[in-house]
Amino acid sequence: MRIRGVKTNIPFIENVITHPIFEAGEATTTLIDTTPELFKFKRRHDRATKLLKLLGNTIVNGNDQVKGRPVPDMNLPVIVPPHDHTTKLPKGTKDYLDKHGPEKFAEWTRNQKRLLITDTTMRDAHQSLLAARMRSYDQLQVADAIAFRGSELYSLECWGGATFDTTMRFLYENPFKRLRRLRERIPNICFQMLLRGANGVGYSNYPDNVIRGLVKHSAEAGMDIFRIFDSLNYLPNLRVAMKAVREDTNSVCEGTICYTGDILDPERDKYTLQYYVDMAKELVKMGAHIIAIKDMSGLCTPHAAFKLVKTLRSEIGTPIHFHTHDTSGIAGASVIKAAAA
Repeated sequence: MRIRGVKTNIPFIENVITHPIFEAGEATTTLIDTTPELFKFKRRHDRATKLLKLLGNTIVNGNDQVKGRPVPDMNLPVIVPPHDHTTKLPKGTKDYLDKHGPEKFAEWTRNQKRLLITDTTMRDAHQSLLAARMRSYDQLQVADAIAFRGSELYSLECWGGATFDTTMRFLYENPFKRLRRLRERIPNICFQMLLRGANGVGYSNYPDNVIRGLVKHSAEAGMDIFRIFDSLNYLPNLRVAMKAVREDTNSVCEGTICYTGDILDPERDKYTLQYYVDMAKELVKMGAHIIAIKDMSGLCTPHAAFKLVKTLRSEIGTPIHFHTHDTSGIAGASVIKAAAA
């Protein structure tokens, strides 16, 4: 696996594991102190990251070297997924939520036998080095096509987390305006966002009235499902946001467990299966309509996902949303096992 764009200690580790003393099995911690060549690293060109930075910067800020030159007539068509504009939009999850409310919506979710999919394209399209520059204009090009596939998606994760920051920092757009425009074009699918508890969508611990205001205005702009989490599973940081969703909106409150450790390893006794069960029960008491398992680092193996989801389903009555990142390359298998539970 090649990692680019961030500074790592990989060159140092490579120097250590290829050193003759290490290969001979005679290395101790003093090897680092007595071997200065371990810290001499080969220069890496990292051409891919440089190219992406250039393209992203040029898209946003233009190219000074070509100012004044005639712009060629490209006439390239916008590639839009096919859909029939003459047909009526299919009913989707947003229609059900508006009609029956969050409690019935959660009950309906729990009773579904099919695999319900949350599409994250609209969110992840903000957050890569190049696509962080994806404008509202670009997303709206495919909004109609997504709406016409509305019966196939549970929700569309299109906002929250780092998207709020990148929309303002790189594009100088109003995040709420983007959300409202997407809502106008996609009226039939639930929108979902990531909310960092007391940190909102920022990087500080904000006052309670700020978090309540963010939740209220987000819901008014079109947000339906709030996935609320704290990276350290510190539940007091979730209380204000969860309470605001329950009391000030008609939206769904999704309380979140951040997964770490390995519940299948009995020697790792801090983050055990019981730890997650107890946390899920507490989140339900705090008002969660849905419990999310947020596997941020792709640590939840397929068998662990099956055991965790199956146990939670037997212990609590709320739906379980398994959300994982494919960091380790096993996410697909984990999703399948979680669904089988």
